[in-house]
Amino acid sequence: MSTASKAELETAAELIYSVMPPTPQYCWPLLAERCGAEVWVKHENHTPIGAFKVRGGLVYLEAFKREHPDAAGLVAATRGNHGQSVAFAAKRAGVRAVIYVPHGNSVEKNAAMRAFGAELIEHGADFNEALDYAIEQAEAQGLVPMPSFDRTLVQGVGTYGMELLQAVPDLDTVYVPIGMGSGVCGMISAREALGLKTEVVGVVAENAPTYALSFEAGEPVSTNSSETMADGLAVRIPDAAALATILEGVARIVAVSEDEIKAAIRHYYTDTHNLVEGAGAATLAALLKERDAMAGKKVGVIVSGGNIDTAVYRDILAGG
Repeated sequence: MSTASKAELETAAELIYSVMPPTPQYCWPLLAERCGAEVWVKHENHTPIGAFKVRGGLVYLEAFKREHPDAAGLVAATRGNHGQSVAFAAKRAGVRAVIYVPHGNSVEKNAAMRAFGAELIEHGADFNEALDYAIEQAEAQGLVPMPSFDRTLVQGVGTYGMELLQAVPDLDTVYVPIGMGSGVCGMISAREALGLKTEVVGVVAENAPTYALSFEAGEPVSTNSSETMADGLAVRIPDAAALATILEGVARIVAVSEDEIKAAIRHYYTDTHNLVEGAGAATLAALLKERDAMAGKKVGVIVSGGNIDTAVYRDILAGG
């Protein structure tokens, strides 16, 4: 399984906390009224890059410096938050970072990656095409390819799960978005490290259902497209190692529609006045979809990020 031990999570936390403080988890009363449950929100939109991915990036780049001391740099592919994490951590480590994004990627995420110091290149129609090209270019340019899912990333990302589950150890269920898988595998790692029985529920977009299909089939199932406004969930091809952990550690996977994601983004604004991107809002959408089953329970939802383009957010708030 691609999980991290308690010792590994604690070591990762020491490094991460030298750069940023733990993020908060709040129980918002208006969300509780809306959901009919005690809802704890883990605010990973409150990190230095506005997303949970920074944790994995910091731990990965620390290991990268040790393992590749003479490398000319690294190459990664992303829809945005992974790339911001790579750029942020690479600059801190003094490593050159070349990042590939698909055409039509978030304008503001692209701008943030450049601002953090990355060399940004657009290629392909979606994340998986950008990823394939990034791997090709890494070899051609003598750079080291950085994976979008890796056990070292899980070690870093899992620290958010430790924070939430140590603060609220009696959660019945926690909803976690699934992109490439580091976030959900990190939460599974934290639950196992703390010896808790909290149910972990994965969340995907209906328009990017590869992990839901794979979970149902018990083996990797790719899709032909992943057209969702929740770009952090826009994956067509599941990672086999991540899926193996998900199959063992996740109770179920809930798929949510574009309209349900957009409604959840509006709920976060009205109920908490937090800016939340599509992937971060998907967990609340899933909880609302299972509202009756969760009635009266103590539930966690992960806001994985708040990086949403202004024009998109404006349209969603207007009901578009």
